[in-house]
Amino acid sequence: MDNQFIVNIIHRPEMVPEYAEKVTGHGKEEDIGRKALLTESLDIFKTQQAIAHKNGLKTTIQMTYASLFNDEAVELAKADHEKYGDEIALSLLGLPCTEFREKYKTKDFCIWMFSMEDKKSIVDDVFGKFHDRFGFYPESTGSYYMDADLVNYIREKYPMVKCAVATCWEEGPKAYHTCNNSWYTFMDGGPWAPWIPSRQNVHAPAANEEEDSGIVAIPHLSRDLIACYDGNGSNFGTHPQNVLRSMSYDSKTWEFPYLYNLIDQYRDLAKYNNGYAYNMMFVGPGWMNKMGRWEAPYELLLKSYEDGMAYYGQLKKEGKLSDMTMAEFADYYRRKKTLTEPECALWRDILYGSDKQLFWYCDPFMRVCVNMDQGGAIVDLRPYAAKLEWPVGIGTKHITDASYPFLIQEKYRAGYFTHYAGEGTVRSAKLTYKGEEVDLCLCRTKAHFSQEGKTRILTLDPVDIEFFDLTVKLQTKIYFEEGSSHVKIERNILEMSDPDAEVEINEYMVACYGTTEYSEDMSNITLTCLGDAESKEIRYAYKCREEQMEGAKEVVSVIPEIETRVSLSCERKDAVGYIKEGYAFSPMFTLGYTAKLKDKEVFATWLNLAKAN
Repeated sequence: MDNQFIVNIIHRPEMVPEYAEKVTGHGKEEDIGRKALLTESLDIFKTQQAIAHKNGLKTTIQMTYASLFNDEAVELAKADHEKYGDEIALSLLGLPCTEFREKYKTKDFCIWMFSMEDKKSIVDDVFGKFHDRFGFYPESTGSYYMDADLVNYIREKYPMVKCAVATCWEEGPKAYHTCNNSWYTFMDGGPWAPWIPSRQNVHAPAANEEEDSGIVAIPHLSRDLIACYDGNGSNFGTHPQNVLRSMSYDSKTWEFPYLYNLIDQYRDLAKYNNGYAYNMMFVGPGWMNKMGRWEAPYELLLKSYEDGMAYYGQLKKEGKLSDMTMAEFADYYRRKKTLTEPECALWRDILYGSDKQLFWYCDPFMRVCVNMDQGGAIVDLRPYAAKLEWPVGIGTKHITDASYPFLIQEKYRAGYFTHYAGEGTVRSAKLTYKGEEVDLCLCRTKAHFSQEGKTRILTLDPVDIEFFDLTVKLQTKIYFEEGSSHVKIERNILEMSDPDAEVEINEYMVACYGTTEYSEDMSNITLTCLGDAESKEIRYAYKCREEQMEGAKEVVSVIPEIETRVSLSCERKDAVGYIKEGYAFSPMFTLGYTAKLKDKEVFATWLNLAKAN
């Protein structure tokens, strides 16, 4: 098989699904031990297992704490392990049950939100109960999110664990807002595909063996890398529940072309990742209850699951898919990928019929999103190079916010298109000629991916920039060099209507830091122009100041709160480097270079990330 497409199908027998008690308990006082709830939940789990097996697919059964107290659930897992080769694993979701509530006196159910003391106690309880029931410890575990301290404790105490569901892709303020401001689980900024997390921060992949946490992490669901980024992630993923929630199916025929297109686009990612592609589905029974869900009757819920599994089953029959358990996948991933090897995704819109294209790049030093609708501007940038330690849960500074901070984020910090004064975060370029200015963010284009050795290259189609009496044809190329923590951007003037004309180019990056829409205190940030013999510095004070330097080797910002040093650099001695401080209404900073360009000239700049000392 040239291209290997792997699927993990993960079922969990949640005896008390997080949203089912209110539905099955209709008008009755809350009772999470209600027999009708437990029976229906187990019936749905059996149905999900049967559908997977009918299509020749093996699953990973992630036992919940509640299910470990149920003899039938335990026997079902053992039987399916024997008959189908399903893996018996352990989920840290599904904690709530009578036994848990009595011991911990809380309705909290998200493992990463507990105090560290409680996390350890809960892990030991759950793993101990699992061992009592099965006679061995699990090799896989998971939750919606698992923080680094939790993963490190599990690996230290239960070293046989090799795989874990460790984050939800882009499950932050957007998901919070679409849940009526009630879903306090912020975990933006992580990888969308499997990775090896660092010991310092689960979102940030390990750069070397010392940083390796010892597990292979997989995301909770494979999301649509445009629709989910632009809107609510819970609506756009390879779980039929997401597709129904988003209403992106044919309500008359109950057909799901979008789901198949999404799976196919994940298959397509093998082109950008040395012949490997991955997909996952991670489901509990709560969404498929008999009362219906998301305006969908039970029959539609059932059909969506049967159709989705049938598609995976058909791909397997055709030799186009490998179904693996989580532990099998962890072993495969360790053989297949090196620590510094990036994950790449050139993603196109498959939902709204636009021509929109994003490129996602993730390695141990950064996560970057390039938007071709904005001329190849960088619209999301997470500085993993800082390997920011970010403890989460009760007793820490981040009780509910597990997100990895951004430097650029167009959804939360405006991007290029702002409604008023000020600027949003973006990395782009402007061309100026005789007083007219055009930003490349206004020049839609398309991208093509290639790889030369260890460098991934994004080549954009040329764009025509029209001034009053000059047309410039410009091409952008972006280079991601594996293991380097640099992104090189080249602008090539292919043609000018007046070959003797000269235009000014302004390569700039407007940035800040944060995890939500709300501005953070910028007072500790320093901005510096570094030259061979001198430097110019601004200590951020919201005063709108600027400095510049001809021949600057580097223009730098140091952000102590996220331990990050970010800079632009340039090798042209006649280029002018500059730094700009923002103001209270526009609390950003700007790093940039300006230079004069003639026909057939190429101008290169580098974006560099490092941990600030």
